[in-house]
Amino acid sequence: MNNCNNKEIDLVYLWVDGNDPTWQEKRNACIGKPKDESGVNCAGRYANHDELKFSLRSIEKYAPWIHKIFIVTDHQVPAWLDLSHPKIKIIDHQDIMPKDCLPCFNSALIEHFIYRIPNLAEHFIYANDDMLINRPVTPESFFAKDGLPIVRLNRRPFRRWTLLFKEKVLKKPLSNYNITIRNSAELVYKKYGIYFNGKTHHNIDAYLKSTYQYTNEIFKNEIAATYSNHVRSANDIQRNIYSYVALAEKRAHLKYVNQRTSFRLHIDNEGNYRKLEKYNPLLFCMNDSEFAHDCDREKAAAFLEKRFPQKSQFEK
Repeated sequence: MNNCNNKEIDLVYLWVDGNDPTWQEKRNACIGKPKDESGVNCAGRYANHDELKFSLRSIEKYAPWIHKIFIVTDHQVPAWLDLSHPKIKIIDHQDIMPKDCLPCFNSALIEHFIYRIPNLAEHFIYANDDMLINRPVTPESFFAKDGLPIVRLNRRPFRRWTLLFKEKVLKKPLSNYNITIRNSAELVYKKYGIYFNGKTHHNIDAYLKSTYQYTNEIFKNEIAATYSNHVRSANDIQRNIYSYVALAEKRAHLKYVNQRTSFRLHIDNEGNYRKLEKYNPLLFCMNDSEFAHDCDREKAAAFLEKRFPQKSQFEK
């Protein structure tokens, strides 16, 4: 395979404006109740404080070599976004997802279809809108010299047994997030006889479109069984399945992360801001959740404004 520096590398985002009344009405009709503050469907899953704007500022500053930027949305467009910019393309859910899936408020399901984005490059990186780059990166930060993606995982050598002990012995329920990661790992184990204990690092990831499509095809029945999961559900299949298959097929390189390479900042945790400054990671995520309050979100927005004050070329 050719060196990835000779390849176009695209960037795909998922984005939603959870503050939009029209979107809120549609979601509330779907979940059957006006408010749900569970970990699965809390406000933090959809809250919008223009994180995408700051993520794009980080891209312009630290990864200007990105070719095209695709933003996957549900009939929404950020008010500040310059749609005339040649790098930017809005992709609606209905452009890539089967009708059976719509409307969809479940990122775990949406992520299975990003490879269908028209004209998406073979080499692409994927991010949620709250994922940012913190230091200069090159194409080889995401793709090795042979062009294969670098899969970044948190090292969890006993994860399979830890989850089993927690669930069966301690009788503690697992989070939806942990269940869906396990779902992916079990499917790959059944197919390849390899169990990947490494946990997704919850940050920007690299993929080959061809491997993504191949994985989607070999697990098409299992993925099709989740089409009706309009919100997060226990049988969701987390996108780490694409990284696990790439590793099993020897079409990727594994790198375990630490806090200097990938940092997940929980915005409700004051100490996480100090850790971010201490470790100065390559990548970081501003993670919202059911534990965060509006004051935490306001602080996070102020933090990003201070860290990336310069308006990017992608803004009006």
